[in-house]
Amino acid sequence: MNCELSIARGRFAPSPTGRMHLGNVFCALLSWLSAKSQDGEWRLRIEDLDPQRSRRSFAMQLQEDLLWLGLPWDGEVVWQSERSDIYEHYLQKLQDAGLTYPCFCTRADIMATQAPHETDGRIVYAGTCRGKILDEKLKATPAAIRLMVPNEVISFQDGHYGEQRVNLAEHCGDYILRRKDGAWAYQLAVVVDDALMGVTEVVRGRDLLLSTPQQLHLHRTLASLSSPPKGGRGVFPKGGRGVFFCHHPLLVNENGQRLCKRDLSMDLGILQEKHTSPKEIIGRLAHLAGIIPEPTPTLPQDLLPFFTWQKVPKEDITIR
Repeated sequence: MNCELSIARGRFAPSPTGRMHLGNVFCALLSWLSAKSQDGEWRLRIEDLDPQRSRRSFAMQLQEDLLWLGLPWDGEVVWQSERSDIYEHYLQKLQDAGLTYPCFCTRADIMATQAPHETDGRIVYAGTCRGKILDEKLKATPAAIRLMVPNEVISFQDGHYGEQRVNLAEHCGDYILRRKDGAWAYQLAVVVDDALMGVTEVVRGRDLLLSTPQQLHLHRTLASLSSPPKGGRGVFPKGGRGVFFCHHPLLVNENGQRLCKRDLSMDLGILQEKHTSPKEIIGRLAHLAGIIPEPTPTLPQDLLPFFTWQKVPKEDITIR
């Protein structure tokens, strides 16, 4: 992968909203193995953009858990909460280019325009505020900032699920870069951070597969506009293949639902209380990923000679 780039650099980017569960560890393990099997680097980024749900204590516990599991990261930890000036710089670039607009819609307004049979449950913004004439009252009203997307197909080759083709206008519509409350949206922050951190591959769950076209489009747009922010805190890369995406199947419970922090039996803290060793957890997950034939207790580095994406299933994995 990424033969045009000299060093593979992966990343793990969790949100510190609770203790890690097996689904999070599964993602971290595959991401670590993918980068390290190429003699590459593996970076850690804490995506603590949500001030209401993110906790510093969760982030510190997360770091301790990764080290306990045998998944050390390279370099310093990157905290999104400390990068607001960088996101502001690149948002301003988009605004100066006339590619954004303020949105005053409530969630109820947006849902009222949805046709479930057309969107398969996804929220597709109808562009209600695009081109809206602003009076003095609206100018003083808190607004989200949306990016205008083209009515065109974005295609990419996923490393695990193959060719993907998505029309952004039909799939999501114009999407948010900054919320009404001033909080930075996921899409802007993740694209800017991956670019400035020199990330060459993103390994993550297939539930984020359809976010990739948005991020590819935003990356290309910013690369065509960008100059470095004041203080020299990173130049947005231009040209090249950009980031290589590889999505993995999800761990699901017996009801077919993706594991989440509510599945306490899969919580890393609960597993540690049951005296489950890190080798047992890694071996179990490696077996579920198809890397080893039996759930033999093992260390992550001992899996490197056996890791290949061809072994990883494409279907979601039920865990009991």
